[in-house]
Amino acid sequence: MSKFQGVDYYKMDGLLSEEEILVRNTVRNFVDDNVVPLIEKHYEAGTFPMELVPKMAELGMFGATLPAKYGCAEMNNVAYGLMNQELERGDSGARSFVSVQSGLVMYPIYTFGSEEQKDNWLPKLAAGKAIGCFGLTEPDYGSNPGGLVTRAEKKSGGYVLNGAKMWITNGTIADVAVVWAKLDGEIKGFLVEKGTKGFTAPEMKGKHSLRASVTSELVFQDCFIPEKNILPKSGGLKSPLMCLSQARYGIAWGAIGAAMACYETALNYAKSRIQFGKPIAAFQLTQEKLTHMVTEITKAQLMCLQLGRLKDKGEAKFTQISMAKRNNVYHALEIARMAREILGANGILNEYPVMRHSANLESVKTYEGTHEMHTLIIGEDITGIAAYA
Repeated sequence: MSKFQGVDYYKMDGLLSEEEILVRNTVRNFVDDNVVPLIEKHYEAGTFPMELVPKMAELGMFGATLPAKYGCAEMNNVAYGLMNQELERGDSGARSFVSVQSGLVMYPIYTFGSEEQKDNWLPKLAAGKAIGCFGLTEPDYGSNPGGLVTRAEKKSGGYVLNGAKMWITNGTIADVAVVWAKLDGEIKGFLVEKGTKGFTAPEMKGKHSLRASVTSELVFQDCFIPEKNILPKSGGLKSPLMCLSQARYGIAWGAIGAAMACYETALNYAKSRIQFGKPIAAFQLTQEKLTHMVTEITKAQLMCLQLGRLKDKGEAKFTQISMAKRNNVYHALEIARMAREILGANGILNEYPVMRHSANLESVKTYEGTHEMHTLIIGEDITGIAAYA
């Protein structure tokens, strides 16, 4: 199998540093050698390839932007974005695993945790010795997380937690869950450790999307959480939303990778598939599709690069992250469908990654904020009027 060469119509590599290109190429090779050869098997079986975790840790993928003193790579946000791009080129499940571990578990512990919590958990999570998950979404509260009903009640020496979470990546295999609950009416973060009495995390089955990823429910029945396990600097809905901004940033880049995989597959197929005496790439309708695909990939790349540069300067707004997530996932799904059209009947076979990416992107389009919610987030920002309140 030939190595992936990348899609760079506007010579964006010239805007990247040597370190950023090194990170991108290292993860690109990792995906070609370790993810692509096995992902279809895991997707069909509905399992996450756990054998990737130690290799991901060795390459510094977990909490990659956090300080080196916790065993993290301390890379910039553009390098981290490029890493997510390449991981999702392999599969959304691989990118989701890293995105949750980094943006939704290590980030809140680093940002809202005590020194003791950081020293205890971050090195283990960075080394892949511990796996984390993030519990915000509930059975009845998705787009409106502020309505969550999971409750924590203060007791002597800690808190008692009751409630349920749903659609939780890594939940069943996690050693620690970052769980958001209302304490005296205010949303606070809690670290719920595996084995806590009354805490169960059954895996959700029957998915047609994100099959190479563990998705779970989290159930809390009178779980006692020690005082030391509350995230002391968390408070209000803003805390979990800050975590979601980290994850959405990685998704914006990841969608580019899925789009690249579909575009490259369609381009190579179109040049080799002969109909009516010539390759289908010679037909105008096919060229129109391929042109649209490479144009949208290029626009997404430039949007994410500028977003990453703003993030590195501390100037990125959550509304800008929403715009990149909304745009890039929408067009990645569009590109996957176009690629499926170019491949014809072959597009549904697992010999090609197109149908898998298309199915995965159906989930990516609605998780971490649906397309519609990101539309309204941006709409409020530009008009000053909240349409969803």
